Amino acid sequence: MDDIPAPATPVALMLGGDLGDSAAIFAAAAAGLERAGLRELRRSRIHRSAPVDCVPGTPDFSDQALTGVWPGSAPELLALCQRLERAAGRPARHSSREARTLDCDLILFGELISDAPELTLPHPRAKMRRFVLEPLAEIAPDWRFPDSGTTVLQELKRLSALKSPSGSANL
Repeated sequence: MDDIPAPATPVALMLGGDLGDSAAIFAAAAAGLERAGLRELRRSRIHRSAPVDCVPGTPDFSDQALTGVWPGSAPELLALCQRLERAAGRPARHSSREARTLDCDLILFGELISDAPELTLPHPRAKMRRFVLEPLAEIAPDWRFPDSGTTVLQELKRLSALKSPSGSANL
């Protein structure tokens, strides 16, 4: 029997962090994703954004979008992201409102729509966050959100029309 490669799924992830050398931390995370099987990796430039929904005094964030093709399941990719966060020094138990070295969020996993408690896809706040949409539009403007059919670029334009000065829509 021929070795038939497992089907792979196009994925979009966001890396974020506001502690340490984000460029080096993001490069290490991207390398870890590739070692684990992510192929056709594309990376946006690193963007800077003000913290959203964080405790007062939280430093500005660095943000980078990644796209690629993943050979495994969404839960496997989520578990890998969590391992990469811990390897970068983020505690296993943490508040989403606190400063961190690495946040690795799964934004899109092909056409998968999931409301599971452990993994909601597409990411439930992606379309409301400029710090997600701007870097993602740089490398995947025509990728569609499977729940709405809208593209990343359409969502960025919609969000920009709301004229929110922060990285998040005032919804």
